[in-house]
Amino acid sequence: MMVWSGMSALRLLQTTTFVSTLDRFAMPPMLVAMSGALGVPLSTMVHVAGFYFLAYGVMQPVWGVVSDRLGRVRTLRLSLVLAATASAASACVANTAQLGVARAIAGACFAAAIPAGLIYVGDTVPAERRQPSIAALMTGVAAGTALASATAGALASAVSWRLMFALSAACALVLVVLLRRLPPLPLPPDPEPLLAPAGRVARSPFTLLVLAIALVEGGILLGALTLLPAATEQAGAGPTLAGLVTAVYGVAVFAFARLVGRLSRTRPVWQLIAGGAAACALACGVAAVSRAPVAAAGAAVLLGMGWASMHSSLQTWATEVLPSARATAVSLFAGCLFAGSSVAAVLLAGPADAGRFDIVYAALAVACLPLGVLASVARARWRLPTPVLRPPAAP
Repeated sequence: MMVWSGMSALRLLQTTTFVSTLDRFAMPPMLVAMSGALGVPLSTMVHVAGFYFLAYGVMQPVWGVVSDRLGRVRTLRLSLVLAATASAASACVANTAQLGVARAIAGACFAAAIPAGLIYVGDTVPAERRQPSIAALMTGVAAGTALASATAGALASAVSWRLMFALSAACALVLVVLLRRLPPLPLPPDPEPLLAPAGRVARSPFTLLVLAIALVEGGILLGALTLLPAATEQAGAGPTLAGLVTAVYGVAVFAFARLVGRLSRTRPVWQLIAGGAAACALACGVAAVSRAPVAAAGAAVLLGMGWASMHSSLQTWATEVLPSARATAVSLFAGCLFAGSSVAAVLLAGPADAGRFDIVYAALAVACLPLGVLASVARARWRLPTPVLRPPAAP
C-alpha cells in the first residue's frame, strides 16, 4: 500500500470523474430534441444512448488490463485524447448511424476515467479511509451530472444539441494537460500473465456476486436516471426545465456524498446499502405515480441519495473484495454497471417510446427491493480478506 499523495491528487481525480460524467450525462436531457432534429423516434435515440453505455461497460476491463501494463496515469491521458476526438466527431455527424458510432467510441474511451480513479484510490488509500475518499470522488460525478443536466437541455433548445458534445471534447483535452500533475504509480517489475487476475476473479464467489449486483444496479439506477428528462418532457415540461429537474440529482449526490462519507465512519456498510436501495425504490415509485416537474425533482433527489449511499458503498466493496486482482475487479464492476444500463435501455425503449413511463418506473421500483436485500445481506456477511504472510526463507 502506497501513501496517499495528497489533496491535489484527489482534486485531479475528482476532475476526471467530472469530465467523464459530463459527457455521459450529456445525452439524456437532449434525447427528445435530438430525435426531433434527426427525424427519428425517441426509441431510436434511447438505443443510441444504450450503445454508449454498452461500449462504456465493455471497455472497462480492457482499460484495466492496459493500465496494468502502461500505467494508470498514462492510460488515463491516452484514453481522454481519444475520447475528445470521438466527442468532437459526435458534434459533426449527419445522421443517427454516424451518431451511434461516434457516441459508442466516445463511451469506449471515457470508460477508462472513473475506474482509473477508483483503482488509484484503492492502490494508495488504506482500507479504513477508503470509503470517504471514494465518496469524495462522487462529488466530481455530482458536478458533472448537474452541469450536463442543467446545460444540455438548454443548449439543445436555444442553440444546438451539437454544442454539448463539443464542450465535453474541449473539457477532455484540458484534463489531458492537467493530469500531467498526477503522480504516477510504479508498475510491477514482473507483470503476471494477462488473464491471471481474471482467473482469480472467476474463482472468487463474493467477487462474482459483487459483479452481478453491479449489473442489476446499473440497470435500475442508470436506467431510471437516463429516462427521467424524457419522462418529464412527456409530462409537459420543456427541455430546459426537464434538464434542470435532472440537475437536482447532481446536487443531491454532492450533498449526500459528504454525509455518507461521515456516516461510513460509524455505520456498518450494509446499512448504507440498504438505505440507498430504499431511497431508489421510493424514487422510482414517485416517478411511477407522476412525472410532473415537482415529482420528478423529488425522484431525482431520492436517486441522488441512493447513488451516494448504495453505489459508493458497492464501489468501495469492489476495491476490497479481491485485493490481489483489484484493477480487474474494479474494471469489471464498472463494466457490469454500464452493461446493465445498456440492457435496461433496450428493455425500456419500447414502453418509453409509447409514453408508458408509469410502467417503466413501477417495474424499476419493484426490482430495487430484491437488489437491496441481496446486496445488504451479502455485504453484512462478507469480511475483509486477511493478508497471507509468507514464512521467512530458510537460511
